[in-house]
Amino acid sequence: MAPAHEIFEARVVDHTLTPCYFAQMAQVRTRFAPSPTGYLHIGGARTALFNYLFARHNGGRFILRIEDTDRERSTPEAIKAILDAMSWLGLDWDEGPFYQTERYSLYQEKIRQLMAEGKAYPCICTSLELDAKRQQAQKEKRKPMYDGTCRPPEGVIPFLPKDKPFTVRFRSPHDGSTIVEDAVKGQVVFDNRELDDLIIARSDSTPTYNFCVVVDDIEMNITHIIRGDDHLANTPRQIVLYQALKHTPPQFVHVPLILGTDKARLSKRHGATSVMAYRDMGYFPEAVLNYLVRLGWSHGDQEIFSRDELIERFSLDSVGKSAGVFNPEKFLWVNSHYLKERPLSQLAEDVIPYIVAKGYPVPQDKLWLEKMVKTLRERSKTLVELVDSAGFYLTDDISIDEKAATKLLTPEVRAPITKLIEKLTALDDFTEANIEQVFSTVLEDLGLSMGQLAQPVRVALTGSTVSPGIHEVIAVLGKERTVRRLRSALKRLQS
Repeated sequence: MAPAHEIFEARVVDHTLTPCYFAQMAQVRTRFAPSPTGYLHIGGARTALFNYLFARHNGGRFILRIEDTDRERSTPEAIKAILDAMSWLGLDWDEGPFYQTERYSLYQEKIRQLMAEGKAYPCICTSLELDAKRQQAQKEKRKPMYDGTCRPPEGVIPFLPKDKPFTVRFRSPHDGSTIVEDAVKGQVVFDNRELDDLIIARSDSTPTYNFCVVVDDIEMNITHIIRGDDHLANTPRQIVLYQALKHTPPQFVHVPLILGTDKARLSKRHGATSVMAYRDMGYFPEAVLNYLVRLGWSHGDQEIFSRDELIERFSLDSVGKSAGVFNPEKFLWVNSHYLKERPLSQLAEDVIPYIVAKGYPVPQDKLWLEKMVKTLRERSKTLVELVDSAGFYLTDDISIDEKAATKLLTPEVRAPITKLIEKLTALDDFTEANIEQVFSTVLEDLGLSMGQLAQPVRVALTGSTVSPGIHEVIAVLGKERTVRRLRSALKRLQS
């Protein structure tokens, strides 16, 4: 990278006012602009979703921009994690991804423009000097702001230092106020005396976050900025930059943050916050989107929405002013709804990666897999939970609960199980209805209740006292595997 004094030496002569894209409303353009310093978290995913839905609802464009100017913390792995999460959620972008590190020449051009117009100036204050001033301000209980040591008088364009490193600061207005017209919060007024002279270029000439954001939003013709209200404090700083660059700011939309059940800001102590962690836990992307959209937006009392319904009904008027509370139990309920409503053929495909992850062989017979899934989905809330409960179907190497075996696999059940084996072996059409008839015959012949036979058989076949209906289990296991496990239970009784 060229030395700072070379980069900032050029002069910009003429810049005209950029048309207000929002005022024209030729096309709604929103953006999601994550910093790739880690995974895509729940709050970021909701921001992306709101921008996506607003663009789609208005027939606009949704832009993805990777704000990777923090070179120490931004990693290729984090970028991939964000892109993978966006793809998994189905939040397809229309333009991008754009990377800020590939746009430095543009930012430097705009910095030169501001300096040529006297709207920015070089600052030679060292970090040690700034730290000392900050500490002194804190000691005197003043806001730690830059004191303007290097700020030139109004209208004076200073020479660039050639023998000292320098940053570039934006000349913020120190009188009047900056007003944020926010679509959710209404009018928010900031006293300009509270605005610092923001550093817009570091001493190595790399531009800073707030400046890059404004330049990108101008160049990409962004009409609406929808983001968390933790960014509200940055907004007046960005508005004065828009004005300095002769551009009308976009419409700002600051949505309340997502809180945990204890009303503190959502963090890892409230559970998983990574979008992909929920994929790994067996959640559906549709369920994640459906739950997230309700954390700050509503449409009457409706809880479950298809993607098309969300696009049709989403509007900024329905974005709430109060924080959404992340409730893991409610989230689980939403996911279980999608699991139960899933077409069996699709659900059978969905479980395959989780079967692999558990180390089970993947069944080649997809119709059999659908039958298996059908018996388990009413009892499951996630795909992981479904596969965890499917162990006795997926492997014959089952472990029998000793407590259950001691209680239920007793000498008294030897005769009923023997008779059941005999009847099932002779059964040609191994359907659930015929299996139920076999059970009824055995119970009637021996004068037993259903529980007296079904529970010992359930333990013998599944290793547990909890499973889907016993007739369903036997039909899915099939004759050979069922008879083999029942005979194994008899051998256990003999020993």
